Amino acid sequence: MAKDDYYELLGVQKGATADEMKKAYRKKAVQFHPDKNPGNKEAEEMFKKVSHAYEVLSDPEKRAAYDRYGAAAFEGGGGGVPRGPGGAGGGFHDPFDIFREVFGQQGGGGGGGIFDEMFGGGGGRDGNRDGADLRYDLEISLEEAARGVEKEISFRKNMSCDRCEGTGAEPGSKKITCPTCRGAGQVRRSGGIITFTQTCPSCGGAGSKVERPCSACRGEGRVAKNTKLNVRIPPGVDIGSRLRSSGNGEAGLAGGQPGDLYIVLSVKEHELFERQGEDLYCEIPIKFTLAALGGNIEVPTLSGKASLKIPAATPSGTTFRLRGKGMPNLRGGTPGDQLVRVQVEVPQSLTADQRRILEEFARVSGDANEPTSKSFFEKAKKFF
Repeated sequence: MAKDDYYELLGVQKGATADEMKKAYRKKAVQFHPDKNPGNKEAEEMFKKVSHAYEVLSDPEKRAAYDRYGAAAFEGGGGGVPRGPGGAGGGFHDPFDIFREVFGQQGGGGGGGIFDEMFGGGGGRDGNRDGADLRYDLEISLEEAARGVEKEISFRKNMSCDRCEGTGAEPGSKKITCPTCRGAGQVRRSGGIITFTQTCPSCGGAGSKVERPCSACRGEGRVAKNTKLNVRIPPGVDIGSRLRSSGNGEAGLAGGQPGDLYIVLSVKEHELFERQGEDLYCEIPIKFTLAALGGNIEVPTLSGKASLKIPAATPSGTTFRLRGKGMPNLRGGTPGDQLVRVQVEVPQSLTADQRRILEEFARVSGDANEPTSKSFFEKAKKFF
């Protein structure tokens, strides 16, 4: 079955810029978010797909790997965590794990061989022993994104077994040398004229096995448990922002290192403001008398009310800038601005007095005889 094209999932061209991809992802994430599509499994699956596509393409190194090797570069090893309250789980994988599986890892535990030749050096986690990285999707409000917030998240993951303390051995039993690799932790496999060395599939590279597996975890050294975690979200985050919680992924096997937890953020649509980068946009209706005569109004911002001066004779559609009233800069730089577009409202009904006064105004100003502006009439008269 053909794999989804990450660029097509986001609806962008292969040469799209980072800003173009962020804008495209923002639209797709809002379209398919589970909260907007309750009970729709297809929408939920698409939300996961476009989030994963953006996670890959927004990282220059991962994007380069995808452009060269396709989606296969991100599908090896690792595991996921089921969707929990407020979040969706899925494995984050080292993009090189798939190549370790296909080509093996030569030259002992330090990498080398084809892997080093292709990527300029080995390293990274041992996919058979170290815990998988996990992903948690978290939605926050625009106000929370602006001021920063602390959230408690709950999810299910593989954690170290309490009975055997992660060793996988029944208390009182001992370890024995692995009969498959005879303690080496690696086995050799012939691939034609080339011989590959890879992690032993029986002991996971440990070189030993337990005599009697733990009755609680069946020798794995870890069990699935529900866990909670407090996450601090800094001011200025945007849709697609990713927070890393080191060591809070799945527990490793036989002493392997735990994985990391990645919290991927989405931001709810706001009823007043539209975000573009660090700037905020909003539309405010004003009375036609204010537009004609001018005056001051109070406008909402994410930090409270602000005063805005409307000059006399302000046409509908005029945009004003409130400097520093946009979103904070995630890296501590200058905050964005808030742009306010005013729309002049025309009264839908008039009292007798109001109509009389407006008719008198139209007569005095000459509007009754010339209902369109002279500049427009000069441009349009050639059509008559």
